[in-house]
Amino acid sequence: MYKIDFKKPISVHFIGIGGISMSGLAQILVKENFKVSGSDQAASKLTKELEDMGCKVSYPQSAANITDDIDLVVYTAAIHPDNPEFVAVKEKNIPMLTRAELLGQIMSNYRSAINVAGTHGKTTTTSMLTEIFMAANADPTISVGGILNSINGNVRVGKSDLFVTEACEYTNSFLSFNPTTNIILNVKADHLDFFKDLDDIRHSFKLFVEKLPDNVGTLIISSDIEDYEYFFKDKHCHVITFGEDPKKSNYSATNISYDAYGCCSYTLIKEGAEVTTIALSVPGLHNVYNSLAAIAAAENEGIDLDSIKAGLKNFTGTDRRFQKKGEFNGVTVIDDYAHHPDEIKATLDSCKHYPHNTVWCVFQPHTYTRTKSLMDEFATALSLADKVVLAKIYPARETDNLGISSADLADKIKALGKECYYIDTFEEIEKFLEKNCVNGDLLITMGAGDIVKVGEKLVNNGKN
Repeated sequence: MYKIDFKKPISVHFIGIGGISMSGLAQILVKENFKVSGSDQAASKLTKELEDMGCKVSYPQSAANITDDIDLVVYTAAIHPDNPEFVAVKEKNIPMLTRAELLGQIMSNYRSAINVAGTHGKTTTTSMLTEIFMAANADPTISVGGILNSINGNVRVGKSDLFVTEACEYTNSFLSFNPTTNIILNVKADHLDFFKDLDDIRHSFKLFVEKLPDNVGTLIISSDIEDYEYFFKDKHCHVITFGEDPKKSNYSATNISYDAYGCCSYTLIKEGAEVTTIALSVPGLHNVYNSLAAIAAAENEGIDLDSIKAGLKNFTGTDRRFQKKGEFNGVTVIDDYAHHPDEIKATLDSCKHYPHNTVWCVFQPHTYTRTKSLMDEFATALSLADKVVLAKIYPARETDNLGISSADLADKIKALGKECYYIDTFEEIEKFLEKNCVNGDLLITMGAGDIVKVGEKLVNNGKN
């Protein structure tokens, strides 16, 4: 594998530079005085920010973008071998790294490299840690998978020896990382277009733990994961647990209460003893456990409890995580990135503690593979809403529809006795909601695709 010498900046080209993770890595290299270029299918807010930083960004992707002065090319799993730039790089014999390999090399330059992994909760927990470290003036470098307002983006480049990033299991990308601390929030069936089954996923997370350096590495893991000891029983590392049961968790919570908007406060339990009260500024019981993981990681880095409490109180969420978009006709519009049944359940549970009359969930399934393999689980989770509207499946990287559609999911939800509508286009969905949602209702658009546009359109129409 090509190795970067960060003391000798070179010219690096990113194929697909506009992605949330790729753009973040490009920013880090720019601030380390590398010459950065890249390409994408179309301009976006992220690519424009990179151009403002001095990056040359080309649209669309083309073989002509691969010039002879490029020393290294970075690409993602979404780039196929027939991509014109990929082909040109191979012809010119330019060294290549995957996005994950580059991220792994970047984190090797830090004394502490904290990797936040799990089927869901990564962005929120990484963001919580970001706020804690900033409250403690720890000056971290951060790479997060969402837009965090307090850092004005998805990347923060600090001057300390502390690095925090999300660690995604898809295509085993986190096995290219070089962590000193690994956080595992949960391990569920997902990405079944790549993994064979849940056992295959669990094995991948076990290999992720094995990436920790012997004796000095730290694993922070949820004791609520089934057979959680499997992941570290053959590994010599420091293990810290968090979860519901204080008898098997180093960190747990009790006396959990909700404010008027569903944000939790709780008594922090450490090693079985009550420590202090923690107040969160994001809704949902699931965020209590995300915060426990963040607290464990922060204390492991020597951060004081006052800074931890301040950082968690400062965290008000990231883009597309239970994000209030506005109102129309007295209807509150929330948007959420949830695209796995467990995430949907957690988000809709949060709605119970948020002011509402009727909860409408407008869900856009993400990928045919995930929808087919978890169809029953999706139906059960979505039935927690009062009324459900389904959009077309967002295919993302997939081309085979596997013979299914959102209509199949709608039938499952109706069979559970829930009011559900499958509507073909965003325009028709917007008209339906304008007609049927009433003052005091809570409307949540949900999914990892572009369903956010529906809520934004309704809010903007309400302003006219």
